[in-house]
Amino acid sequence: MEFKRRPKKSLRSLLMMWFVIFSVTPMAFITGFSLIKYEQAIDQELSKRLLGNGREIGIILSDFEEGLRDSSLRHANDRSFIFHLTNNNRPQLRDIVRRWMSTELLAQRIWVYNREGRLDAAMYRESDGRVERKPHLETGDIFLSEDFLESFGGSQQLALVDIQAPSGEGERGWMELVVFTQVLSATGRLVGFLEEVISIDEVFLSNLRNRVNLEILFARPGSETLISTHEDLTLQPVHFFKDRLGGELFEFFDYTLREEPYRFMLKRLNWGEAELFVGLGASKSSARAVLRDINYAFFSVFATIVVLLLVMSLVISRVLLRPLYQMLEGIDSADLTQGPAQIPITTETEIGLLAESFADMSKRTFETQKALKDKIRELEEAYIEIRDTQAKLVHTAKMASVGQLVAGVAHELNNPIGFIYSNMTHLKDYSEKLMALVDELESEKSDLDEIKRKIKKIDYDYIKQDMPKLIQSCEDGARRTRDIVLGLRNFSRLEEAQLKEVDIHEGLDNTLRLLTGEIKNRIQVEKDYGTLPPVLCYPSQLNQVFMNILSNAAQAIEGEGTIWIRTETSGQDQVKISIRDSGRGMSKATVDKIFDPFFTTKSLSRGTGLGLSISYGIVQKHGGDLLVHSEPGKGTEFVIVLPLKAVSN
Repeated sequence: MEFKRRPKKSLRSLLMMWFVIFSVTPMAFITGFSLIKYEQAIDQELSKRLLGNGREIGIILSDFEEGLRDSSLRHANDRSFIFHLTNNNRPQLRDIVRRWMSTELLAQRIWVYNREGRLDAAMYRESDGRVERKPHLETGDIFLSEDFLESFGGSQQLALVDIQAPSGEGERGWMELVVFTQVLSATGRLVGFLEEVISIDEVFLSNLRNRVNLEILFARPGSETLISTHEDLTLQPVHFFKDRLGGELFEFFDYTLREEPYRFMLKRLNWGEAELFVGLGASKSSARAVLRDINYAFFSVFATIVVLLLVMSLVISRVLLRPLYQMLEGIDSADLTQGPAQIPITTETEIGLLAESFADMSKRTFETQKALKDKIRELEEAYIEIRDTQAKLVHTAKMASVGQLVAGVAHELNNPIGFIYSNMTHLKDYSEKLMALVDELESEKSDLDEIKRKIKKIDYDYIKQDMPKLIQSCEDGARRTRDIVLGLRNFSRLEEAQLKEVDIHEGLDNTLRLLTGEIKNRIQVEKDYGTLPPVLCYPSQLNQVFMNILSNAAQAIEGEGTIWIRTETSGQDQVKISIRDSGRGMSKATVDKIFDPFFTTKSLSRGTGLGLSISYGIVQKHGGDLLVHSEPGKGTEFVIVLPLKAVSN
């Protein structure tokens, strides 16, 4: 079935997506987690195997050391051997050593040294079991060094390890486990030395490798030579493995030999006074093959389940979506301006209940729509009425602000005009007296004595001193009146209703001048003006903001106090004006409402609650911000942030 409209997002796609999220994703997580855990289990199993084989090799070497020490000590205590060594009977010594090596299978080499450390007998067991001497070594040219002889200290035996590098291509080298024993006479006198050696050669390593099914290497930490069952391992320097061992007894790491992955373990061992380490490597190839089979099985099952879930989601979504599209077609064909929608109900499931509910809703919507049109007309009429009322309230707030301003200005004008008026009485009296005196002087009948008497009578000297003072006082009063009128004109700036670059400090000073009656003799104003560039703004509106904030600050101070005004630049394109007072402050609840229209903490006769709301609107109109910080008992600070170029609205 084809429909006129299709949704931006398909419910079928959403259903399939949720099927994948809630069905496939957990399965994928479980599958991946299982595979990771299985691979970790393989590594752990290989590590356990390597650790067990490492212990076994350690036990073998320990048994070798114990057996070789016991054998060498037993041979060193042989009376016949001691006798012939003391008397330097070399043929007899060789016969005794040959007999030992023929009956005992532990040592592959036994060398006998005299008391000076010179080699007297060198006997070897060949690969076929025959015991032979090496005459070319018994020439008397081989000696034990003095440093080596001193290394015995107070001990009779000394165990050492010697690793020999391969002597030819294709060889693996060998390792000798050596025990040196001092031969002492019955009286405890040193008569010679006995060196017995177990050789760990290629045959021994090969047999050990076949036994444990591992690659094996031996090396000494202080040497650069190692022996191994694998040719590639002998190519690596000793420090390559030593650095991986670190300070632990054993360490595990992965290593690849000829593109075949191995799990390696390095383990520290001791042979007497010598330290060495053994490396064991187990191939991961068989384990990886099993892991690949398991991966294949996991992913096959996973893919089958995904396909089944997708097919199921398609069937379910089709069953669910057909009634929905039928309901959508009924909605599209409906015209609620003519009547409620007619929705076909084709199923008794929840979707059918939804269609029935929607038909009922469309009926109620049609009825509500008619009532809503009537309400809209009523709201339009109410809006017009509210708008007119709001304009009146704003005008009232402006008039209240103007009234306070006029009262302050009238008070300021009253003082200079008052003392000008009072001075005029004295000036009038002085001028009348002086005019009478002048008339007398112009008369022909007046004589000098009469003139002096009249001058004394009018107190001419006092008039001469007081009259300039009265004139100066009148001039000061007139100048003060002129300044007030000029400040009022600058504050209002009625001729500047357009954007203009102005000096912020001039606007603040004009506003303070108009508020002189409110703050003089009671409030001290501290100015901290920074260097500000001209600001493009509506001057009269900005002065109204200064007037509202400074007037509120003055009214918030009961008795004497201080107002601090600070200006500074903020960034490269803003100025900041801070006005702080030492008044009573405001609570957080009051601060949250301070810019709300009609909210005021003053009495009805002193405020309308629109001053700060209008100020906030003016600052916003300029593209700036008006912030307030206040705490009860700590005063209030208003911060005006303005751009250098206001946004023209």
